[in-house]
Amino acid sequence: MGLLSLGTPLPWHEVEKYTDHVRQHGIQQFLYIWKTKKDIKSNNLLWGDEVEYMVVSCDDEHKRALLSLRQAEILKALEENEHKERLIEETNNVPLNQRIPSFHPEYGRYMLEATPGTPYTASLDELVNVEKNMNKRREIAKEHMLPQEVPLTLASFPRLGAPGQFTDPYCPPTGPASRSLFLPDELINPHARFPTLTGNIRERRGSKVAINVPIFKDTNTPSPFIDRTIPLDRHIFPEDANAREGAAKPDHIYMDSMGFGMGCCCLQVTFQSTDIDEARRLYDQLTPLCPIFLALTAASPAWRGFLSDQDCRWNVIAGSVDDRTEEERGLKPLKNQRYVIPKSRYDSVDWYLSQSPEFRPEYNDVELVIDPAIKKTLTDAGVDEQLASHYAHLFIRDPIVVFSELVDQDDTKSSDHFENIQSTNWQTMRFKPPPPDTDIGWRVEFRPMEIQITDFENAAFSTFIVLLTRAILSFRLNFYIPISKVDENMVRAQRRDAVLDEKFYFRKNIFASPSHMHDEAMTGSETSSEGSSESFESAETNTSSPRKTAPSGKVEDEYALFTMNELINGKKIHYDGAADDGDNDVYEFPGLVPLVRSYLDSMAVDVSVRCRLNAYLDLLSRRASGELQTAAAWMREFIRGHPDYKFDSVVSEEINYDLVKAVEQLTKGEEWDGKGSKFLGGIRASL
Repeated sequence: MGLLSLGTPLPWHEVEKYTDHVRQHGIQQFLYIWKTKKDIKSNNLLWGDEVEYMVVSCDDEHKRALLSLRQAEILKALEENEHKERLIEETNNVPLNQRIPSFHPEYGRYMLEATPGTPYTASLDELVNVEKNMNKRREIAKEHMLPQEVPLTLASFPRLGAPGQFTDPYCPPTGPASRSLFLPDELINPHARFPTLTGNIRERRGSKVAINVPIFKDTNTPSPFIDRTIPLDRHIFPEDANAREGAAKPDHIYMDSMGFGMGCCCLQVTFQSTDIDEARRLYDQLTPLCPIFLALTAASPAWRGFLSDQDCRWNVIAGSVDDRTEEERGLKPLKNQRYVIPKSRYDSVDWYLSQSPEFRPEYNDVELVIDPAIKKTLTDAGVDEQLASHYAHLFIRDPIVVFSELVDQDDTKSSDHFENIQSTNWQTMRFKPPPPDTDIGWRVEFRPMEIQITDFENAAFSTFIVLLTRAILSFRLNFYIPISKVDENMVRAQRRDAVLDEKFYFRKNIFASPSHMHDEAMTGSETSSEGSSESFESAETNTSSPRKTAPSGKVEDEYALFTMNELINGKKIHYDGAADDGDNDVYEFPGLVPLVRSYLDSMAVDVSVRCRLNAYLDLLSRRASGELQTAAAWMREFIRGHPDYKFDSVVSEEINYDLVKAVEQLTKGEEWDGKGSKFLGGIRASL
């Protein structure tokens, strides 16, 4: 979540007076950063992960699992402990990579965010220490909780907003910020930013947010499914009429508050690049991978006490912060607003950034809504058209929270106005300029992944993404496909059992210079400049190698539909996308896991390190093949196999309790009556 500003947040009718002011000064703050930082170089690979937890309180007597609202007390204890440990570390010169983790607040009062105490470096040993660090974070968090409380890495809580009690302590579902029919305002982090953000999104939109997730039609699920738990007779707030007037759709699970989305947990990874060009390249190359890793990490099958027909949280969060008015959503002609905006401010990337030789303008095939005045300001200052378009697009949005004390800022010393809009464009990728007056470099944040149940899985996906960025740079991989196809993949990725049942658009020939890079990548002949067994920092040494063949031909011929197994584990296909028929013009789509294995083969890796990394790669490989389940598939199977389940799509309190207890056991490396075998398949036990 980052640093939370202190001050007096303004209500929306006051924020409206400063929207242009914040945009204009935000752009000036970016320009100052760009002018002073665009040429900086860094030879150090630094990266970090963010893990989010739900604090769950288990009432074993009544078989209820509830969300504990003691975030403030827990964080205070954690902060005091961290301060004490930091003093000890500094006194004893404890190495940076062994420093105590840090904990931060999140939107939900039952949520914690944890990061490593210091960024990881390029040491391969750091990769195998990620899981240990995550284990430590969970242990420290648990030590500062009540005996009945446990920190769980659940992407979504199945009974959040369901009838009855789902928080500890119980709070009735009402409050002036969200005005939700289902969630209490007491569930929101009490820091002034969060209830103000919630209320201002609702006020700007002109109604409550409306999230509709398709219901999973089981044997005894009514058809059409009409949710009788929606209190249509409530008349506390004017917005209570939204559900009665069509916001709640038949055959869908209806949700009406920011808390349903921002109350979810995710896994994010941030990389510091060597320079701005490398950051832009990584941003582009990781963008087509976002829906792939969203599907691979699917972990959100149930909402508000019902099983849904989707497996991911993404569109729920997108809906939960959708502040667009009816005009901006295209439901009414433009009169008071400036643009029709196709997406929520939480959604997938709309624009590639890099000017690398592999890029073709045709890949940016979605019409970009931009603020022309902002783009002109940027280009007049020397920013190239592509990057200027990116920020002219982000800055069509209004700031949602403005603190009265921070309206006037020194644009050469502060980036608050810039971050106000930059950080509330919650996209699958985030391009992060250096903060002013720091030695931090240009960064890229990979944001689509759902949090996983175990530290083993979270470490596996984090380290895989890091290694994949090194392979991208070392082998100069090219994953470009049109943005419109990435958007289609995002829709497919959220469907039930997408890993098994969906196909995804992906580039067929991923080698930028096919005449030589394919052989080097698949034989591991390319080595780091030092041949080091300790660092993969030099992977980027090949990024400046010239392209041997310029992009040509139809863009439509460059991509095809792949199964998840083919994308992750590889497939032989015709250049035109047809199946292998033995013809000479067949080439091999290598698969992402084999590519990373080839990258590791190019380095002298310690046996114990390689063993751990192989276990992580095996997890991805076996999940993509269907041998192992996603968390969403495992949870769905658990719910449907529970004795209390009536095959009516309802997740009862008892089912939810038993599911939480099973998840808790999995985090400890145990299985729930053997029902975790399809989930991790004994991978951890073999290490």
